[in-house]
Amino acid sequence: MNAFTAPKGTYDLTPPDSATFLAVREALAAPLRRSGYGYIETPGFEHVELFSRGVGESTDIVTKEMYTLTTKGGTELALRPEGTASVLRAALERNLHKAGNLPVKLWYSGSYYRYERPQAGRYRHFSQVGAEAIGAEDPALDAELIILAVDAYRSLGLRDFRVLLNSLGDKECRPAYREALQGFLRGLDLDEDTRRRIEINPLRVLDDKREAVRKQLVGAPALRDHLCEACKVYHERVRQLLTAAGVVFEDDEKLVRGLDYYTRTTFEFIHDGLGSQSAVGGGGRYDGLSEMIGGPALPSVGWALGVDRTVLALRAEGVELELPAATEVYAVPLGDAARDVLFDLVTALRRAGVAADFAFGGKGLKNAMKSANRSGARFALVAGERDLAEGVVQLKDLESGDQTPVALDAVVEELRARRG
Repeated sequence: MNAFTAPKGTYDLTPPDSATFLAVREALAAPLRRSGYGYIETPGFEHVELFSRGVGESTDIVTKEMYTLTTKGGTELALRPEGTASVLRAALERNLHKAGNLPVKLWYSGSYYRYERPQAGRYRHFSQVGAEAIGAEDPALDAELIILAVDAYRSLGLRDFRVLLNSLGDKECRPAYREALQGFLRGLDLDEDTRRRIEINPLRVLDDKREAVRKQLVGAPALRDHLCEACKVYHERVRQLLTAAGVVFEDDEKLVRGLDYYTRTTFEFIHDGLGSQSAVGGGGRYDGLSEMIGGPALPSVGWALGVDRTVLALRAEGVELELPAATEVYAVPLGDAARDVLFDLVTALRRAGVAADFAFGGKGLKNAMKSANRSGARFALVAGERDLAEGVVQLKDLESGDQTPVALDAVVEELRARRG
């Protein structure tokens, strides 16, 4: 009896479902690797201050959702709730921005942790693929990242997703908008926590998902009416580049995302087949984050795409990914002498790039063939004493049922030829 279960709000990835998750991660990362993004991996925990400064002390992530711990030495740490702050911290610590080739383009994949109410599409442990372009202020870079995400989703066969786009302005034009928004929000009937948020970061109130709050936000000042000329030109250029690349997007003036560090371009990928947890990914520009965490001015942009959410979106659309067979050839030995010969053949097949498995445990023919069929293999290799005496093994096509003898020294080439 197993007395342990996975913690609430988490999940285990096991075959065969894990193969789909791996395929999704690969598809999300593939366009990045083709576009000059190098892989980075950061620790699963960081100093609490990295997230409180970078993500924002007024955000739900910092105030309600971070898993924190104190080490025996008294250091306050947090399991990473998102990837951008960690990646930027690592890039600054390693002086990647001083290598002379900006932007520094990085991609990553890993698990993240937030203490949230578990529900479909929202977990306390979740998987993301992310990308960051650090050290350049260029609308083409913003457009590139959005295009790469769209291309990744399309490569998986997703069609029913939408791209939401907005500009949050910059340090030149946002103060005036902040003041106008605060004046509007102070006149609403809001709870004390939300009123405190008005004073710290009023844009976060626009991201409130509660219907009672959203009804009151009708008529709120629009950020687009307060953008400075430079931000208007920048945002229009992003829109032009996306349109030229065939990316259909929707302008969403209330899109602010859940993190304090965003400036100018912000975007989200939505799939309406997921119910209330409809966001499958998102990101934006964060030109001031480097300075917030003690680095130099490094304008940057990035995104994170949810692997879990993307898998759910595929299921919602009924998309079945074409996954490579975990096993292509299954070896069934009859007798000890055949076990040694077929084990050597399985090793040779694997080294030749053929996915092969073996009937371990001394199974009889009937049970071994059942295992071969359950493995999903296309072919079975069967051999007994008579076959070995003749220098052959029996190659059985498990789809057609056809069986032919093949010389021992020709098995690897024969199977490589048959798999095309």
